[in-house]
Amino acid sequence: MRLRRKRRILRGMRKSRELTPVQDNTARIKPADILLVCTFRNEQIRLPYFLKYYRDLGVQHFLFIDNGSEDGAAEYLSGMADVSLWHTTASYKRATYGVDWMNHLLRKYAHGHWALVVDPDEFFVYPFCDTRPVRALTDWLDSSQIRSFASMLLDVYPKGRLDQAVYRSGQDPLEIAPWFDSGNYSMSLNKEYGNLWIQGGARARVFFSKNPKKAPALNKIPLVKWDRRFAFVSSTHMLLPRGLNLVYETGGGEKASGVLLHAKFLDTFAAKAEEEMDRKQHHAASAEYKAYREALRDHPDMWCKWSERYINWRQLEILGLMSKGNWA
Repeated sequence: MRLRRKRRILRGMRKSRELTPVQDNTARIKPADILLVCTFRNEQIRLPYFLKYYRDLGVQHFLFIDNGSEDGAAEYLSGMADVSLWHTTASYKRATYGVDWMNHLLRKYAHGHWALVVDPDEFFVYPFCDTRPVRALTDWLDSSQIRSFASMLLDVYPKGRLDQAVYRSGQDPLEIAPWFDSGNYSMSLNKEYGNLWIQGGARARVFFSKNPKKAPALNKIPLVKWDRRFAFVSSTHMLLPRGLNLVYETGGGEKASGVLLHAKFLDTFAAKAEEEMDRKQHHAASAEYKAYREALRDHPDMWCKWSERYINWRQLEILGLMSKGNWA
C-alpha cells in the first residue's frame, strides 16, 4: 500500500505538466482556509449556484480544473479573487479520470488544510449544516482527531420526464429535482482498502435494473484534512493511507457522516450523456453513460411511489442515510 500511494503521488506530479494555469490566486490562500477542488467540463450553467452554495457554507478558496470546456466557463470565473483555475485538453481517462490532476493540486496547495473534493453537481450536506458553517464541522473533527469525513452520494431527481426539468443558471437544482430514494441500498466491505462500497438507489433502480452490481458506487470521502503524503485512488471513493477510509462504524459506535446531494438528473443530462459517450473518457469505455443513453431514449420518469421529497439533513439522519455521531 505504501508503494501504491507513492506511485499515485508520482503520477500526480508527472500529470501536473498537463495543467496550464489560467488564473492563479493561490497566493491569497491563508493557512487556515478551507479549500475546494473540482474538475469540470462544460458546466458553466451550474457554476453560479455551485459557488454560492459553497461560499455560504464557508469555503474560502476554489481550485478548479477545466478539462477543455467550450461553454465560457473560464470567462465566467475570470476575476474572482477566491478562484484559481487551470486548463487542460489532455485525456481525462489517462489522468485516472481526473484523480491525478486533483492529487497534484491537493499536494501542492492543500497540505495542512481541510479540503472538499466534489463535482459541480454535488452538494455537501452535513449535520447541523443549516445552522453551522463547515468550519464548525472541521473544528470538531480536528478536536476529535478525525482526518476524513464520509458522505454517501444521494441522487436527487424531478417528478416527470428529465427533459422537462428545465434548469436555469443560478437556480437551486432542488427547486426542480427534490426527490430521492430513501432505501434500496446495498453495502459491502472492500477488504483491500477498508472502505464500505455502497450501491443502489435511483440510478440502480432506473438505469441498472438488469444488472444492479454494475451501478455506480455511492460511497465518497469528500472532506479530508489533507497531507502531502495522501492520495486519492479512485475518484473520492477511497484514499491512501488506508486508515483514511475507516469512516463509518467503529467499535465505539457510529461515526458522524454526511450526504452529497447529486443533482445530475436535469434537462441538461441527455446532452451530457451523449457528449461523454462520444468522448469515451469514463470508466469501462463509458459503460455507465451507455446505460444512461439507452434508458433516456424512453424518457424515463425516475420518480416512483416510494420516492421521498428532500426536506433537510435531519430527515436524512432519521432515514439512516447520514449520522451526527457524537457531535452535539
